[in-house]
Order: sequence, then structure tokens, then C-alpha cells
Amino acid sequence: MMAGDDTGGDDGGAGHDPAERQMRLLLALRSRGVTDPRVLAAMERIDRGAFVRGHFEDRAYDDTPLPIACGQTISQPSVVGLMTQALNPGPRDTVLEIGTGSGYQAAVLSVLCRRVLTVDRHRRLVAEAEEIFRRLGLTNITARVADGSRGLPEQAPFDRIMVTAAAEDPPGPLLSQLKIGGIMVVPVGQSDAVQTLIRVTRTETGYAYDELRQVRFVPLIEGLGQT
Repeated sequence: MMAGDDTGGDDGGAGHDPAERQMRLLLALRSRGVTDPRVLAAMERIDRGAFVRGHFEDRAYDDTPLPIACGQTISQPSVVGLMTQALNPGPRDTVLEIGTGSGYQAAVLSVLCRRVLTVDRHRRLVAEAEEIFRRLGLTNITARVADGSRGLPEQAPFDRIMVTAAAEDPPGPLLSQLKIGGIMVVPVGQSDAVQTLIRVTRTETGYAYDELRQVRFVPLIEGLGQT
């Protein structure tokens, strides 16, 4: 259930050493609206190259989504940054992420909050992400194989919820798992079209919705995957 993001990108990192390519990526993030110093610092700390394998390793620092296993993608870095910025996680927050995918988004979130719980419907993706988390020493992430459309009601409520797959509407079970004052960021729209990234804030009397930008993500699918 990892995100497929929007269609923009660049390949400006080709031909440079990883440190320089990482620096160029951070400059690209700033130029595309990722301005929160905490988010930029987290994305500087988390090396996207650790999450990209195989044929696409040489594009790890491009601002573009890339294919991963199970028919999913690792998200476009600028979209990861913009979603994280919109979520605005605090250092004492517990965050639920729907769609572990490569683990890149969860890793970025882990730098910014107290605890990340991340779920994916694909067992292989969860196992591979857990191995990367261990290698990077990210001890505040718990990854589970689960139906993300249902969230984790036994662990609720959450300060923040990040959904990295598109739903036709903000999922009711996830909305109900937000704390009062909590924020959810979710792409909404048909799976075969450009969707709108929505920020939902739970208030004392209901939910407030803000439209952020157009994106393109894989669909949020109920149930567990076969792999």
C-alpha cells in the first residue's frame, strides 16, 4: 500500500557521489515547498539510498517515485516531505502510518516523533522494512502486517495518522482513531486518476478538511496481500 505519488521528478543526481546527490536532493526539496527545518533535517538524516535496491539504485536520490516489490513504489521525496510537513508530528506524538512500503516514510517520521506504528498488507514489504530499520538503528518503529483500511483500533487513539495510499473518501475507521486535535494526511480520489491530498484535523465537534495539492498514489485496498 505504499504511495505512488505524483508524476514530477528529476534525474539531476546522476553521476555524483552519494553525499553530493543527497545534497542536491535536499535543494530540490526546498525548491518544491519543503521548508520546515525539522522535516529537512529528518530527510537529510534518513538516506533514501538505504531503501532503494536493484535496477533503480542509481536513481535513489532523484525526486521521483520508484518501483519496489509487490507492485508498490517508494514515494517521491518531495511528496514525502510535503506530507510530513502537513502532518506536523511533534516529538511526543505517536503516529500511525498506513502503507509501510519500502519503509522510507516511516523512517523519516521516526526522527520527528516518539513512536511510529506502520502497517502494510504485504508480508514481504514489512519484513524487508524491518530489516532496514534494524540496520539504521531506528528502534521506535513497530511494523505489522495488517489491513490498513481498518487501522489499529487496539492501539488508538493516535496523535497523527499518515495514509500513503488513496481512498475514495477519508476512511471512517481511521478518522475515529484520531485524538481530538489530531491530524490525518490522506490522498483522496479515484485510484486511476489524480487525487487530492487532504489534511483532516479532528476537533471537539467533528472534522476540519484542508485540500493541499494534487498527487497520484496506489489505491488503498482492504484485506491482506498474497506476499
